[in-house]
Parts: sequence; structure tokens; C-alpha cells
Amino acid sequence: MEPVFSTLGATLGLGAAIVLVLLRMQPAYALMAGALVGGLAGGGGLAATMAHAVSGAQGMMPAVLRILASGVLAGALIRTGSAERIAGAIVGALGRRFAVAAVAIATLVVCAVGVFVDISVITVAPIALAVARRAKLSVAGILLAMIGGGKAGNIISPNPNTIATAEAFKVDLTALMAANILPALAALAATVALAGWLAKRGQMVQDETSAATTDAPLPSLWAALAGPATVIVLLALRPLAGVTIDPFIALPLGGVASILATGHFRQGFAFAEYGLSKVVGVAILLVGTGTVAGIVKASALQGDVTALLAALHLPAFVLAPVSGVLMAGATASTTAGATIAAQTFSSALADAGVAALGGAAMIHAGATVIDSLPHGSFFHATGGAVFMDIRARLRLIPYEAAIGLVSTLAAVGVYLVR
Repeated sequence: MEPVFSTLGATLGLGAAIVLVLLRMQPAYALMAGALVGGLAGGGGLAATMAHAVSGAQGMMPAVLRILASGVLAGALIRTGSAERIAGAIVGALGRRFAVAAVAIATLVVCAVGVFVDISVITVAPIALAVARRAKLSVAGILLAMIGGGKAGNIISPNPNTIATAEAFKVDLTALMAANILPALAALAATVALAGWLAKRGQMVQDETSAATTDAPLPSLWAALAGPATVIVLLALRPLAGVTIDPFIALPLGGVASILATGHFRQGFAFAEYGLSKVVGVAILLVGTGTVAGIVKASALQGDVTALLAALHLPAFVLAPVSGVLMAGATASTTAGATIAAQTFSSALADAGVAALGGAAMIHAGATVIDSLPHGSFFHATGGAVFMDIRARLRLIPYEAAIGLVSTLAAVGVYLVR
């Protein structure tokens, strides 16, 4: 199929979206505007631009529905105190001596069970700051531990980025989550090493910097785990018993299980509404992402990138991690970056003989390298969680990128071994 838009146009569209986000335009609108710029600059005309932008947004609908459904689980885990209980149990079990590792593992687990990565950091932050104050650790070190743990948990979670990537490659969600277990462990190891080194340098956590955890009674650990366990069991039925339970069903059922196990059934609707408020922004972002993906997918970009790799004598599979890195950096979002890369290059990777699951895993891991740039919300939300100023937050980006790169290289290694 002949491309409708030029590579230059698609690139200009992505660039326009980035500039508009930096100018503080709402990201979904910035992406839509970028799609319009990309289509018109790419020479496709207004009618073709609108047709492909709408088609790209329509292609996001399955992922959007699953993400909206996941709000029930996210709301339940946060509002019942389950996420905080799980995090506290992990930190308490490992103690001060392994404080950095404990904080990283706590954030990994909270994110891996279905809480968004930025919310995972915000959830763990009060506990982490209290531990860091007692263990005399720096603000930068403890934040990097949470961010790195969140990155590791994010690629093995039923979160929007995983759902959208699995949808684009038409692979089982559980299989994609399992495929990145080793890259997640590699990211965790890199996090503990880098955060442990950084924790002894810079401004230490002070009394006024730490925040108290909630005074509300938390559920028991077993009750807190009921929701995530339900989701894991339901999703595992496909590989274990050949029974397919779609995430659209499994994720809200996990939320219901969490609400019932913690005895908050009267507040169930309120918790679901809270969860919806947390995921609706991501769902809208994906619609905007779909418009750009539609333009990029119909452009000569994927062919030109593939040709460039061939000219450089690089193997075809390199397209997967590289596209994940670049698109996530362009959008400053793991979800948007992984989605655009997966939607745009899944066909090219398949044509080159790259297995769908391997390609999805490499793109997904690659999207964690430079996804936390300042034109995205994650950068500001995580800095605010520990009261860090923007200059100090900027200095963490190379460390975050290193953690994501370790994870990506591990994903590539797993693909090559298989």
C-alpha cells in the first residue's frame, strides 16, 4: 500500500505536538493538532488527513474500553488503602538496611498489580519519605527508587500501556506481561544500584519534607491482595485452562473483589467513580494519540525507518526498541509512546519476520527509556510527590533513562535468546 503522507510531514506533526505540549496545551488537543499538521504538511490534503486521523482514533477504542474498565480496580486499590497496605508490608518486611530496595520493590508491586505508575509513586511516597528520613537517605535517591520500581512494574502490569501494546500486536495481555518479567527484574536491579548510590548524595530527607501516612485504618494484607489476585487468576485462565476472560471483565471484577474483601461495599460506586476520574484522562489521551498514530501509520515513516536500518546493516528487530524509545520521548508518555510505536510499526515488524510477542515486549520496554521528559505529566507529578524543585528533578532524567535502557536491552536479549 502506497503511503498517503510523507515522512517529513509525519515528523513535523509529531514535532508540532511536542511544541504545543511544551506550551502547555492540553496533551490530547496537542496530539490532534499534530495530526492535522502532519497530514497537511505531509501532502495528503484535508480530507485524507481527517479520514486517517479518525481511523486511527477508532483503532484505539478496544484499548480505551479496557482502560476505562481498569478504573474500577485502580479506584478500589487506592481508596480502600490496599495499595498503601501492600507497599507498607514490603517496606516493613525488608527494614531500614534495605530501604532503597524495599521502596523500589514496593512501587514495583503496587504498579504491577494495576495502579498507574504516577499514582504508584504518589501512593508509596509518604511511606518512602518516612523510611528515608530514618535511614538518612537523599530525596533524589528515594525518588529514583520509586521511579525505577514503577518503570519495572509498569511493563508487567495490566496498565494502559500494556493493554494498548497488546491490542496493537494482537497478543494476549497475560503473555505480554509475562514476557517482560526478566526485563523488569533487570530494571529493578539497576534501580537498586543507581538509587543506592544516589541516596548517599545530595539533600537528605528532612522532617519537614516527609509526609505522614493516612490515619485511616488500612485493610489486612490478605484483603489488600484480594483484588490483584483475582485479576491474575482470571487472566491466567487462558494459558492454564483455555478459558479466555477479557481484561474488560477481569479488571473490574478485581476491583469488586477488593471492595468486598476490605468491607467497603457501600462505598463501591464512589470508589469506581474515583477510579474513573483517574483513567479518563489516559483514555482521552489515547484518542488523541490515535489521531497521530493514524497519520504516522499512513505515512512513509515506517518504510523510511526500516530502509535506514537496512542501510546501516542493522537487523529488523532493532526497529521495535528504537521506535518505542523515540515515540515515548516525543510524547513524554509511556502509554502514548508505546501505542504510537506499536500501531505504526507492528505490521512492518511482522513483515520482517519479528515475532509479535517479542516485538511488543521490546517496544513496551523501549517506551520506558525517555518517557519522563518535562513536557509530560509524569515528570511533574513525581517531583511534586517528594516536594522536589524542577532543577533537581531534571538531574534525575539520565538515571531514569539508564534504568529504562537496561530494561530495554534485557528485552532485546530475551528476544534474541528465544
